[in-house]
Amino acid sequence: MAKTGTTTQGLRTAIERSGYYPALVAEAVEAAVGGEPISSYLVHQETTFDANEVRRHVTVLVLTAHRFIVSHTDEQAADSSSPTPYATTSTESVRIDRISSVVVSRVVANPESYKPGTLPREVVLTIGWGAVSRIDLEPAACGDPNCEADHGYTGSSTADDLSLRVSDAGDGPDAVRQTLAFAQALSEATAAVAATAATGR
Repeated sequence: MAKTGTTTQGLRTAIERSGYYPALVAEAVEAAVGGEPISSYLVHQETTFDANEVRRHVTVLVLTAHRFIVSHTDEQAADSSSPTPYATTSTESVRIDRISSVVVSRVVANPESYKPGTLPREVVLTIGWGAVSRIDLEPAACGDPNCEADHGYTGSSTADDLSLRVSDAGDGPDAVRQTLAFAQALSEATAAVAATAATGR
């Protein structure tokens, strides 16, 4: 399930509709947002199955004029550290100018007959701001098939701070549509900051 919009009241309503510890989630997110007007937001809840347990997780993304705020809330069963079930919620506030990449991966069915505007079957939104990077390495090689020399390694570093996946089958078409809308708003915000920095205004 995903909800998106542009108002503080709309954000609170979307959090309440998710039904996932709304008072806890709303308080954490609203404290992080402070008094800034909201440009866009996305509330996404996912349920996973871990052995015999059902675990829920909610991600709230908020965009303001100057910041990108991400909140995660997880529930945990009672364990050795706590005799009762508990939830953990965290928020991170990132300046828009720190966002280095906004990647939108779309999965479409029957690409040979794709028509512009058709909703993807699945969307993966990946946002990077330099807090977490993934490095993929592989042995380097040259063009000589008989060469036995050690050419070291080659690889790439990818920003991978947040990855959010929604699908038509699992979350519904509205969730896919809303994720695309938030991704567009975030991309436009980062482009505007980059343009302002380039012109010095």
